Amino acid sequence: MSEIKEIPEGWSTIILEDMLDYIQPTNFIVASTEYDNRYKIPVLTAGKSFLLGYTNETDGIFSQLPAIIFDDFTTAIKWVNFPFKVKSSAMKILVPTHPDVNMKFVYYFMETLRINTDTHKRYWISVGAKFPFPLPPLPEQHRIVAKIEELFSRLGKGIESLKTAQAQLKIYRQAVLKWAFEGKLTRQNRRLNGLKDDADLETPPNKISEIHQSAKISDSEKGELPKGWEWRKLNAICKVIGGVTKGRDLTGKNTISLPYLRVANVQDGFLDLKEIKWIEVLASDLDKYRLNYGDILYTEGGDKDKLGRGTIWKNEIDNCIHQNHVFRARPILNNIDSKFIAYYSQTKKAKDYFFSHAKQTTNLASINLTILSNLSLPLPSFQEQVSIVQEIESRLSVCDKIEESIGTALQQAEALRQSILKKAFEGKLVPQDPNDEPAGALLARIKAEKTKNA
Repeated sequence: MSEIKEIPEGWSTIILEDMLDYIQPTNFIVASTEYDNRYKIPVLTAGKSFLLGYTNETDGIFSQLPAIIFDDFTTAIKWVNFPFKVKSSAMKILVPTHPDVNMKFVYYFMETLRINTDTHKRYWISVGAKFPFPLPPLPEQHRIVAKIEELFSRLGKGIESLKTAQAQLKIYRQAVLKWAFEGKLTRQNRRLNGLKDDADLETPPNKISEIHQSAKISDSEKGELPKGWEWRKLNAICKVIGGVTKGRDLTGKNTISLPYLRVANVQDGFLDLKEIKWIEVLASDLDKYRLNYGDILYTEGGDKDKLGRGTIWKNEIDNCIHQNHVFRARPILNNIDSKFIAYYSQTKKAKDYFFSHAKQTTNLASINLTILSNLSLPLPSFQEQVSIVQEIESRLSVCDKIEESIGTALQQAEALRQSILKKAFEGKLVPQDPNDEPAGALLARIKAEKTKNA
């Protein structure tokens, strides 16, 4: 909603700057960003994070409430009804021009605004303040706000339930992976094959004994495994390499242009291939870095929960290579199932290994080839690897369908939220009352106050 095409009878039209004064945040900027949850005063931003932390500073606290904070560059807004400080000057603090300005009504209207932010400039004075504003009678504004908040409360409970279900699915996924690599999903198969379900770490079947004996795991790294399983390091069963390095001087050399995977393309367990870059490389790089079906991909760094770990390449793009920040593991034996390795790399145990051994900065972590190569995996026979992958996928496919349904429902909830706001500012959400003071009288008071303070 970006303009007012028609307003109900009895409403008036005004512009936002007649309703809202702006205050520059300079006097309220925090002196120190050494935040602590034990302190009392919140430090805010109009961006997604909103609450940056708490300060013990007692000077320059904004308390003219309620207020709306407006990010002058992104146009994000936040409703604030408690004393606060801010981090930077890249915002406007918006306050009412008159005691009869219903700030909550104004805030909900501002949620409908769509401002093009393609150019880098401050948007309140030049754009936001100039928007036409539909002004109902003041009692009707109160009724509209009450109805919006009633409907949003119901909608919020539904969204909360959907997000709870999402979180439970995430827990269930990890539980499935944990059970899988403890041998619990294939326990019955082992019993049918005459193997007892215990922690006996005897020599594995012949297929597994082909694996390099030089990469055995020390006793301190071992966990209990079913009979016939054995701990092995990733570099004993896969060739692990980094990708092609950008920025090399290729002047006068035989080069070709190829599509390549970046960290942004490799997510935790799936690929995001919406945007693929191309790179000029040596012709000889194609054979070295070309991705083959079944390669397992890992990213060098990122957030703990979003690190690209154990993502399978399925030849989605011909002659695609990978950059040096995307590592590749390719099985070197025929009796290794790539998906088995990929799924184990997504377990909490593997994630904890990566994060605990990584170079950490705040909530980011980066691994190197040595750390990746030393990842320990519990390895059964090839037949059981395949069975485990099938058991995992039969369960996770159900999760995927539920996850898709939840995602659709969340999109519908956001659409419903916008529909509620649209109806509110078209005068269709609550009935009008002919006994209300006309909006024109409210408009006159607001403009008189603005003229007096000019």
